[in-house]
Amino acid sequence: MKLNTKLVMIMLTMLIVATAMLFVLNQVSQNDLVGEIQESSTVVSKAIQLSVEDLTSEVESSRLTEYLQQAKSKGVNEINIINNEGEIINSSDPAQVGKKREIKKLEKGLRASRRGGGGGSLKPYDLVVPVIVGDEQLGYVQVNLLLDNIRDIQHANFVRRLAATTMVFLMGMILIIFLARRYTSPIHRLATGVKHVSGGDLSVTFQGGSGDEIGELAENLNEMVEKLKEKELLEKRLYEAEHLSKVGQLAAGIAHEIRNPLNYISLAIDHLKSEFLPSCPEKAQDLESIANNIKEEVRKANYMVLNFMNYGRPLKLRLQRVSYPELVDKAMQLMKDRLDERGIEVVREIPEDLPPMLADPELMRNCLCNFISNSTQAMPEGGKFTIGASIAPETGEFRLTFSDEGTGIEAQDLEKVFQPYFTTKEAGIGLGLAITERIVREHGGSIAVQSTKGEGTTFSVTLPAATA
Repeated sequence: MKLNTKLVMIMLTMLIVATAMLFVLNQVSQNDLVGEIQESSTVVSKAIQLSVEDLTSEVESSRLTEYLQQAKSKGVNEINIINNEGEIINSSDPAQVGKKREIKKLEKGLRASRRGGGGGSLKPYDLVVPVIVGDEQLGYVQVNLLLDNIRDIQHANFVRRLAATTMVFLMGMILIIFLARRYTSPIHRLATGVKHVSGGDLSVTFQGGSGDEIGELAENLNEMVEKLKEKELLEKRLYEAEHLSKVGQLAAGIAHEIRNPLNYISLAIDHLKSEFLPSCPEKAQDLESIANNIKEEVRKANYMVLNFMNYGRPLKLRLQRVSYPELVDKAMQLMKDRLDERGIEVVREIPEDLPPMLADPELMRNCLCNFISNSTQAMPEGGKFTIGASIAPETGEFRLTFSDEGTGIEAQDLEKVFQPYFTTKEAGIGLGLAITERIVREHGGSIAVQSTKGEGTTFSVTLPAATA
C-alpha cells in the first residue's frame, strides 16, 4: 500500500470517528434536553392550573406557595396571579401581593424578564398566560422561569463535545507521532546507508520490506549499489588493462635489453667451465661452485624477466588434455636443485586414477613452479611440501592443493598476495602469484589461500572439469 493511501485512510478514519462521536453526543444531549423541556412544561402547566384555580376561586389557598417549593427544582422561580386591573392578588412570594403591573406592558407568551434573576448569572424569563372563562377574561398568570437546567444540559453537552474533540485530537497527535517515528526511522537508516555508500562502502544493503514508497526507494538504492559495484569492477578491469599494457611495454624493453646479455653470460660461464676446470684440477671445486652461483643468479634474473613478459602480454591458451602427474614431474625437474638446496621434502597426494585435465601445459607448469618457488622461500630451513589433487564428485572439478610448513602469511596480507608487485620478501618482485592467479582465472578456475603465521600456508586451486 502506498504511503499517501495510508495517510488518506488514516485521516478518513479519524474524521469518521470524530463525526460518529459528535453525532452520538449530540443525540444524547438532544434527548436530555427534550426530556428536561417536557418535565419543565409539565411543571409550568401544573403551576398555571393551580393559578387558574386560585384565580377563579373565592377561597384563599396556599397551594401555590407549597407547589412552588417542588417546582423550583425545574426552574419555576415565582408565580403571580394578576387581575384585569394589573394588581397582584396572589403570589408565591407574599411580598408581591398588592403590587401593580402595567397591563399594557405585560407581553403574552415567553419573554425575557425585565426584572433581575435573583442575583444569579442566568437570565430569567416571564411566561404570561391570560385566564379566560367563557367569554370573560378573569386576569393573568405570570410565571417567572429560570431555565438553569436547560442551560446546564447545554453546558454539559458543550463540555462533552469539547472533551471528545480533544480526545480525537490527542489520538491524532499520538498517531502522527507513531507514524512519524515509523516512517522517519527507515528514512534515517536509508540516509545513513547512503552516507556509507558515498564514503566508498559498497557492502551496504538497504532493508526495504514494505510495499510503499520507502520500500521502492530501498530497492532502487540497492540497484544503485549493484551498478556502482559493477562500475567499480569495470574501472578496476580497465585500470588493470591499462596497467598490463604499460607493463607489456616495459617487459618488451627489458626482454630486449636484458635477456640477450643474460643468455650471453650464461653461455660464457659454460665456456669458461669447459676451458678452465680441466686445466686447474686443484681449484676445480671452487671454480665450479663460483660458476654455478653465477649461473644461479643469471637464472634468477632471467626468471624475473620472464615473469614481466608473462604478466605484461595477453594470455593465449593452448588447451589440450594433459596428465597432472606429468606436469608435476616436469615442474619438479626444473625446481629440483632449489628443493635439494633447502632440504625440502616433497609429498605427493595424487590419486593414480586421476583423469586428464584440459589446460595449457606450459602455463600450468609455470603455475606449479611459482607454488614450489614460494614454498622454498617460505622454508629456508627445510620442511615438507605437499602437492595434493582430487576430483569433486558432484561437479567433476579438479581441486589442487599446495601446502608448506613455512613461516606463513600475516592475516592482513592474505587479501593482497595476488596483487601485482605485492611481496613480503626482499628478493621478490611480487608477480609470481599475480601471474598464477591470472592463469587460473583464464582457465575458468579460482584460487584461494589459507595461512597461519608460523605454521604454514595452503593454496587451493579449483579448475573446471575436462569436457569431451
